[in-house]
Amino acid sequence: MATATDVKNYKFNHSMIRVKDPNESIKFYSFLGMSVLNKLSFPEAKFDLYFLGFDSPKAVSHGNNVWDREGLIELTHNYGTESDPNYKVNNGNVEPFRGFGHTCVSVDNIQAACKRLEDAGYKFQKKLTDGRMKDIAFVLDPDGYWVEIIGQNPVEKTEGVTETDVQTYRMNHTMIRVKDIEKSLKFYQEVLGMKLFRTIEQPEAKFNLYFLGYPGEKGIPESVDAIKEREGLLELTYNYGTEQDPDFSYHNGNAEPQGFGHICISVDNLEAACARLESLNVNWKKRLTDGRMKNVAFVLDPDGYWVEIVQNERFSGKPNFPHTC
Repeated sequence: MATATDVKNYKFNHSMIRVKDPNESIKFYSFLGMSVLNKLSFPEAKFDLYFLGFDSPKAVSHGNNVWDREGLIELTHNYGTESDPNYKVNNGNVEPFRGFGHTCVSVDNIQAACKRLEDAGYKFQKKLTDGRMKDIAFVLDPDGYWVEIIGQNPVEKTEGVTETDVQTYRMNHTMIRVKDIEKSLKFYQEVLGMKLFRTIEQPEAKFNLYFLGYPGEKGIPESVDAIKEREGLLELTYNYGTEQDPDFSYHNGNAEPQGFGHICISVDNLEAACARLESLNVNWKKRLTDGRMKNVAFVLDPDGYWVEIVQNERFSGKPNFPHTC
């Protein structure tokens, strides 16, 4: 394995959320077209990890190793929560614990996709007909996490279309709220090597949205439609003026009450990537040498969100977790 690291090889691999009942969560995400690509069990620590992604022949990363993909969701299940009537996750959208916002799935025909979800009995935070924005919806997963639904095709072109093909769906992006957009953009671009794909400014509503990702072989998307076809993007939501309030902070999902856990970047050379991060004076949550797990590291972004750093097995040629089921 090479001794250097190149951010051009990095991938926004997954977003982790804690769930109460993995069976119910897997049922929901499977209905959206995702598959369980890997399960890691840690019975001694009493938790399991489920990695879900789109894997149909039409999927972007079909057939790739789990760590050589983008746009995955990691479900973390701590044993016993499914039978605890008092257990509830923090979905990141309720004050005073806002931070993580949502994941987003882009679909072929948004009206048909939303009707399919509604017919299946899933609840919506926002239906297409609610509010002024008629081209996005938010469905709720079993734990109350928001999943945005956007159309790969313009909404006016899919009106009246009754069929939807889940094999064409994409896990498009993950949204987190940030306090100081300049600091966050610098971190994700200069430290983690992402590129800014698109900016949406909403001055009348006093917020901006920034979409970042790794260009990869396809390069930076040239149009909004091309962005909707992508997986593994990061959306930063900035509400005007938060950076000027010294007492303001977002909830990172890992302090109580817990919910969202982290985002994860897979890299070409884990040791070299961590050495590079060390040279950039990042704030560490866990170095490779800390604790019992010597094959993952965690850095903190400017808002205290955890960013996992893990090896892309395509470059190492060996499994990251050989002793788990």
